[in-house]
Amino acid sequence: MVKKTTKKPKQDSERVKELKHHARRKSIQEGIFATGQYSFGNTYLSPFAIAINTSDAMISLLGSIGGLFGPLSQMFSSRLIEKYPRKKIVLHSVFWEAILWIPFILIAILYSSGVVVNLLPLFLMLFFAINMVIANIAGPAWFSWIGDIVDEEFRGRWFAKRNLIHGFISIILSLAASFFLDFFKNQGWLMLGFMILFALALVCRLLSWQFFKSQYEPKIKLKKADYFSFWQFLERAPKTNFGRFTIFRAVLAFAQTIGAPLFTVYLLRNLGFTYTIYITITVVGSFFSIVLIDLWGKFADRYGNYKTMIVTAFFIPVVPILWTLSSSPLYQIFIPSIISGLAWAGFNLASGNFIYDNVRPEKRGVAVSYYNMLVGLGTFLGAGLGAILIAYLNTSWIEPIILIFLICAVARMFVIIFGIPYLKEVRKTREFSGKSAFKNIIVKGTKSTLLEEAHQIMSIKEYIFEK
Repeated sequence: MVKKTTKKPKQDSERVKELKHHARRKSIQEGIFATGQYSFGNTYLSPFAIAINTSDAMISLLGSIGGLFGPLSQMFSSRLIEKYPRKKIVLHSVFWEAILWIPFILIAILYSSGVVVNLLPLFLMLFFAINMVIANIAGPAWFSWIGDIVDEEFRGRWFAKRNLIHGFISIILSLAASFFLDFFKNQGWLMLGFMILFALALVCRLLSWQFFKSQYEPKIKLKKADYFSFWQFLERAPKTNFGRFTIFRAVLAFAQTIGAPLFTVYLLRNLGFTYTIYITITVVGSFFSIVLIDLWGKFADRYGNYKTMIVTAFFIPVVPILWTLSSSPLYQIFIPSIISGLAWAGFNLASGNFIYDNVRPEKRGVAVSYYNMLVGLGTFLGAGLGAILIAYLNTSWIEPIILIFLICAVARMFVIIFGIPYLKEVRKTREFSGKSAFKNIIVKGTKSTLLEEAHQIMSIKEYIFEK
């Protein structure tokens, strides 16, 4: 009699589980250096644009360029998953994204040398558009890839942990870069300071590329039936939960970016803040959001991503109004910055997980590219409207930029009030009670969460130096 054995399937299952665990660690490691690129590079592109005398309208258009060209790139790249491994797509995109920091360094050199100075803002916008195209090619492949290595039952907590570590790194590096840049500005070497920061961004992205090379990629089987065209998606969108969510996020992106790209202009030009104060305002909200982001992750895992979005969304319209109430650096640091950070941290975490809940793994690459296309279109139109308003709005009773922030706030409020009710939770969650949620998540969970987060932050050194 031949005995049946399940040893090999069990071994294979354990092996895949181990590979996924290792891949999740590699993802956090890769993200640390990707955060370095963002902190040294992307964070300072708008200040760099201001430093080379780019107009307010063109700075607002930088946001619209990112919103349009990035998602257009993703629509093309989502089809690449059918032909090439997701890992290969990401590796090519990340490598050339790193190389594309060289043109920004060259723009700083040309400006400091007084060469074609009037054309440099146009060059900046051109290479920013190219950077957005290259960087976003990896988007659908990475989103599909990461979704396959993070299991559903702890997805909220894992992404919260990842965001915590990367957020902490971002705060430290962004603040260090601001002190560095202010020092160089005071010495009359501002362009040299930007050159060094962009060079560091290049190096960090190459290091994240190295970590991608050693990250495990689960196999994925795609069928022709898994693909659907953009027009098919638009036709079905009002009838599906994910489609309605995409429309909601696209319209919210429009409302959000009417004023958001002008925030840097407001702080650096209108209020005259230093780079250190500007970055401090930016990162303080991030600090408070990462401190509590694990609570958002636990809240989302327990009560659902939809309820998390409801709780956080109604703070979002308040933020642009808060920007306008005081020009005090301390006020800007401790009021609008913190409220914005707390709200967007929970909302963005829940939004990302909401996509995973509503889209099957085989369709995630295509679905997320269409999602990003519509959100990007909303961003393009919103930032474009902001650019038109700041260029042509002329009021004597209120500063135009303040009026734009108020318009932005009202638009956000309408979108959230009328958009949120059309969405629904698709997975089983606990019944939500404000009192019990507060008791279980906030009161009981805060102490243990802070201890966990302190341990996770202390583990950053381990992630950086682990081979």
